[in-house]
Amino acid sequence: MSVSIDVAWKSLNKYQEELCGDKVEVLKTADSDIMILADGMGSGVKANILATLTSKILGTMLYEGAALDSCVETIAKTLPICKVRKVAYATFSILQIFHSGEAYLVEFDNPGCVFIRDGKIVKYPYKERMIEGKKIHEYRFQVKKNDCFVLMSDGVIYAGAGEILNLQGWTWESMAEYTLRCTKKTLSASRLAALLSQACDELYVERPGDDTTVAVARVIERRVVNIFTGPPKEKADDEKLMYDFMHMEGKKIVCGGTSANICARILHKEIITRVDYNDPDVPPMAVIEGLDLVTEGVLTLGKVIKLLKRYVKDEFDVEFFDELDANNGASRLAKILIEECTELHLFVGMAVNDAHKNSDLSFDLSMRMNLVEQLIHVTEQMGKKVTVKYY
Repeated sequence: MSVSIDVAWKSLNKYQEELCGDKVEVLKTADSDIMILADGMGSGVKANILATLTSKILGTMLYEGAALDSCVETIAKTLPICKVRKVAYATFSILQIFHSGEAYLVEFDNPGCVFIRDGKIVKYPYKERMIEGKKIHEYRFQVKKNDCFVLMSDGVIYAGAGEILNLQGWTWESMAEYTLRCTKKTLSASRLAALLSQACDELYVERPGDDTTVAVARVIERRVVNIFTGPPKEKADDEKLMYDFMHMEGKKIVCGGTSANICARILHKEIITRVDYNDPDVPPMAVIEGLDLVTEGVLTLGKVIKLLKRYVKDEFDVEFFDELDANNGASRLAKILIEECTELHLFVGMAVNDAHKNSDLSFDLSMRMNLVEQLIHVTEQMGKKVTVKYY
């Protein structure tokens, strides 16, 4: 079995703090995906430094194949000592899922991972051992498609303490049950992270008493998306590009009027412009039989990139996903790239658009190439594998 992972996380800073004392690190090795959540002692700058050091050390060493014992020993010897508490302290959780389906979960003093499989909360039989005086929980297992894992900092289970839920806070059991209810809607990792974070924020009455982070990993099938934009430099290459594009597995998306005309001509299909859109700021979509989405080019790609950059900057919440669900080309494409894509293949033509050759828009090619470069960069930041072919 070869598995892919859908990963997302969302953090709330402690009220009136500019920096978060939690840090999430996601790494891709040749044979696995690694997600690390570190929680630094206290809050603010000092906690942020502790969490960042912890996550970076763990990530770098695990990426290079170091054993957990070596990682924890290095952290214990590297982190600065708190003058008040006389300890160097940061808690952490590590989830490593190999492409083979094997998985490894490690926890040190963070709330336990919420593990959901087949519509049920799984109580995993972890083992305890001591490393450098620290009690570590470990669990090795095989994942299944649709498994869901939520790592969290302790701010999650303290949500509501002293406010809505008196002194108890949101218990681990209540949080797990809420997560289970959410997953029954078959949500993506990003939507689930946004929902859980919003629930915490509401319990804190939008004034979090601690840094609060949820990190979600879902086991999914490989999802390939192919985008064709821009006509080839040589018209003779139209058929070659279309052959390469149409013979790739996965979704087929075309961005640009000239590109759509090439598709329609070579596929011998009709272009039907859609009129059921309701956003005057985004050009209308079209339909070509055999393709999953057909949009306008430069304007639509620009709006897609803005949405993706907001997502990468952690500027997403439940309302953000309402934007993604809107019936326009930019929202549809952004939604596919965020929620329905593990690999992106770009087929990019290098010709200047015929419609612009004799106009003041001779910058068409450079603008398109700039947008393509931005799309590559932001999609890679989202953890997707990206390949590009130029024609």
